[in-house]
Amino acid sequence: MQQLRRLGTGIGWRPEIAEAVERMPGIDWVEAVAENVCPGHVPESLLRLRERGVTVVPHGVSLGLGGADRPDASRLTALAERAEALGSPLVTEHIAFVRAGGPLTASPLLEAGHLLPVPRTRDALDVLCANVRAAQAALPVPLAVENIAALISWPGEEMTEGQFLYDLADRTGVHLLIDVANLHTNHVNRGEDPSKALDELPVEAIAYVHVAGGFERDGTWHDSHAHPVPEPVLGILADLASRVAPPGVLLERDENFPEPAELERELAAIRRTVTRARARATVGAGTRGGVTYAPTPPKAITGDGVVPDPGTAGRPEHAAAAPVEVPTGAEDAARQRLALAQAALLSALVAGTPAPEGFDRVRLGVQARALAAKRADVVAKVAPELPEILAEVYRPAFLAYAQGHPMSGGYRRDALDFAEHLLLAGLPESAETRLLREWWLERSGPAPLSRRPGARLARATLRVLLGR
Repeated sequence: MQQLRRLGTGIGWRPEIAEAVERMPGIDWVEAVAENVCPGHVPESLLRLRERGVTVVPHGVSLGLGGADRPDASRLTALAERAEALGSPLVTEHIAFVRAGGPLTASPLLEAGHLLPVPRTRDALDVLCANVRAAQAALPVPLAVENIAALISWPGEEMTEGQFLYDLADRTGVHLLIDVANLHTNHVNRGEDPSKALDELPVEAIAYVHVAGGFERDGTWHDSHAHPVPEPVLGILADLASRVAPPGVLLERDENFPEPAELERELAAIRRTVTRARARATVGAGTRGGVTYAPTPPKAITGDGVVPDPGTAGRPEHAAAAPVEVPTGAEDAARQRLALAQAALLSALVAGTPAPEGFDRVRLGVQARALAAKRADVVAKVAPELPEILAEVYRPAFLAYAQGHPMSGGYRRDALDFAEHLLLAGLPESAETRLLREWWLERSGPAPLSRRPGARLARATLRVLLGR
């Protein structure tokens, strides 16, 4: 595994806080959402940060390495271009699937619009390892992959999160981006012990660490990235830092941005947490973390449920063997099985089909509503004219639309489809309806307009229909 440079303390760069980030003291590096950066038009703020020696890391959200399909070549190329444009020492993505269906299942391709958990099974691990290797081969810099937060659990899982991450790193040499807020989320939502996950994963593979806030509602923790970092998350960060000096730690905030002084206080709390945990580790103090989670003795569960001898603790039993390459035929079969499972789950979440066997239907409902709310939020950012035109009607109308209209072409297409749906539903004529019609007509056609007679006729016909 290639040694990565130490990053220090950083913050997620977002356009809304770009100026504040530039003025913040002690920022060693920033992370930018890869899909929001155009290689030919890098934001001036990021260029100024780079000129000052601040490292910029692109963080991808749409590759879907945990999906059944092989990574899309165009998406890999785009991620590589962003790494080169930003002069980044590494790029990061998620251990998640974001779309399902398509040729492998002979069903429509569905987009989740958000990160969904992969089942911790050997099939999913084989596919993930193959996808990670493909990404590594296509990228000009090392790759690190992030554990995600989840509202739901897959039935029949064969590994814990720590074991799954251990095997992934062992078989591919990929680095890990450990999100301690996501470990907290999975503790609340899935009953998983963060300390046990830290016991089992290979801490030497950690590239850096994410810290973020969220909120609890009706017994469910929502990883919002829009709230202050809670004490339990800092406790997991302390637990991790007592085991290894994290090469980098980054504060994530995506919306509901507070005053810069509040972000600086959160960064200071993160620095203190790491410093104190490292000091305790150095002097051999006994406790790790010390806020909410107490560490548990390292244990690993083998395929038959046997807990191995304590002498092998810390290394999952099933990961002890040398890395194994999966034969192509076996990999294809694993992709087929995973594709069917993921398509059935995503269809239940975004298209209203029956819940697959073994899933908690209440949790699936929570996840489905969360995905619809995420779509509404992102569409409002991608097409801010829609909430301006529709005002208080926008959100309930979009949530109702999302129940029966899965996203299939990205958020910009989703915004256009939503507007078209409202117009074809026969809204009463009003100033808002006219504005919505003008907005849709301006953005829905090809640019420049197609010269093909058939395309021009279809567009003219739709104009007539929408004008009625």
